[in-house]
Amino acid sequence: MPLEIEILKSHGIDPSSAITVELAGSLDTATAPELERQLAPVLAGSAKDIAFDLAGLKFISSAGLRVFSIVRKHFKERGGQASFVNMQPQINEVFEIIKALPGVAVFASVAEFDAYLAARQRAVGENR
Repeated sequence: MPLEIEILKSHGIDPSSAITVELAGSLDTATAPELERQLAPVLAGSAKDIAFDLAGLKFISSAGLRVFSIVRKHFKERGGQASFVNMQPQINEVFEIIKALPGVAVFASVAEFDAYLAARQRAVGENR
């Protein structure tokens, strides 16, 4: 499944206003590099905050989480923050897993971790 990316810049007078990034589809190994490419100008800009609207995001792998981690760190270093809104239940489940396992290496490989995330997201999606 492809990833649709829409970057909405604030129309306010202040150039350091927040940026919203709407994502729809699948954020995985195949699509994460394109998101990184499109976010490069945002990271180089002066915005203090970024919000990812994940209402249309159906799947995320560790590659997508890596992009979010990079962006979060970048905005934190400039005194701002990255926020995530409108998460589908299966995406929220992945974020809950990450919060529950800070700094703990539980999986033997990235492939094993991605398989685990995919199974959890399918299970949550089937129970809706």
